[in-house]
Amino acid sequence: MTGTSLIIGGGIVGLATAHALLQRFPGRKVTVLEKEDQLAAHQTGRNSGVIHSGIYYKPGSFKARFSKSGNASMIGFCREHGIAHELCGKVIVATENDELPALERLYQRGLDNALEVRRLNVEQMREVEPHMAGIAALQVPSTGIVDYKAVVGTLAELVKAAGGEIRLGVRVLKVGNGVVQTTAGDFETKLLINCAGLHSDRVARSAGAEVEAKIVPFRGEYYTLKPEKAALVKSLIYPVPNPQFPFLGVHCTKMIDGSVHLGPNAVLAFAREGYTKTTLNLRDLGETLMFPGFWKLAANHWRDGFQEMLRSFSRAAFVRSLQRLVPAITEDDVLPCDAGVRAQALHPNGALEDDFLIIEKPGAIHVCNAPSPAATASLEIGRHVAALLES
Repeated sequence: MTGTSLIIGGGIVGLATAHALLQRFPGRKVTVLEKEDQLAAHQTGRNSGVIHSGIYYKPGSFKARFSKSGNASMIGFCREHGIAHELCGKVIVATENDELPALERLYQRGLDNALEVRRLNVEQMREVEPHMAGIAALQVPSTGIVDYKAVVGTLAELVKAAGGEIRLGVRVLKVGNGVVQTTAGDFETKLLINCAGLHSDRVARSAGAEVEAKIVPFRGEYYTLKPEKAALVKSLIYPVPNPQFPFLGVHCTKMIDGSVHLGPNAVLAFAREGYTKTTLNLRDLGETLMFPGFWKLAANHWRDGFQEMLRSFSRAAFVRSLQRLVPAITEDDVLPCDAGVRAQALHPNGALEDDFLIIEKPGAIHVCNAPSPAATASLEIGRHVAALLES
């Protein structure tokens, strides 16, 4: 296939898509535009580094299919290119009797998604995670950890080696009629691929796509265990998620460097790149507050939202949530660390888009909802986008 492909966004989805295009269509001109002066500056570089299994997601959905296949392809990619990773497994633990039915439903969903899932009794739980509380648990052995920045670095090298171009510090201003206006001049393109993450809905609308959903930014706030306490967590420890709430709850995540991240807490960010409590962008916040879907979401989940806000401003409340999983963790054991922002698509009716949202238009493909587990699924998303060009 001939022509020029212009990819907006230098995160892992954008680089994986560029890599997939160059593999499928050798010799094709592919250019990646990234507004920052480095790759993976936002969601990719600020996530928890988990290679997800896909246990949570609706069977048959993009997230379920691309997580499972992406788990395998990401691990294969890391092995092929010598990128440090570990299959440490994940434990999902019930700490109260009323969580047991949800745990069992999650077990069944894992089976429906063709995953290996093990039920653990209390004795087995202590063998896997000696410091973990709980009355029953599931173990998902295929879950792993990696540094996704390292993955992006390797993808960038492969893209350039295959003839692709990566332009840093280039901000997109306007899209239309096969021309992308940027701070570095105009780029003509026969195919626009929008992987702009936190700004993907704006890019799509600028290109003329009708996108009813709006990106609403949620800041994920993390702590880290002091190094001398890192042995309290050997793998990944997650609570049973509330099926009515769109986030997975505060959890413990072993990182590839041996540290342990705690969180994230999820609160509304006052800017699409609002990595601190005081970061404010009036345009971003105004769009959120003027969007009917936000107020419907808030009305449906105000109790959960209040708890998230409480944990945001109270280290003690945050640690109490952690102690349900690992009672030995104390306030003195945790230190704040960098936050991330989840680019979550929200519909006007207040429903959060629970799948990857990939919109195909003449001359353009828009990836308009790619929060977690998009990093895990990135190679599969890239292959899917490339395959759309032959359909």
